[in-house]
Amino acid sequence: MTMILPFLFYAVFIFLIFNSLTYRFCIKMEMKDKKQSTMFRVINIMILILLVSSYMKVLNVTT
Repeated sequence: MTMILPFLFYAVFIFLIFNSLTYRFCIKMEMKDKKQSTMFRVINIMILILLVSSYMKVLNVTT
């Protein structure tokens, strides 16, 4: 239970970094809005999967 709060801050920080990098990439590549939306969705889903799996791994190590 004590790991949830620090990990949530970490997750928000990771999402902010990756979304800003994705935004810069989309602007640099001059992507259309529909393609940008798809790109953000795919990247955010992949980051979410990585964060959940890393949380489960940390949770298993601490118990």
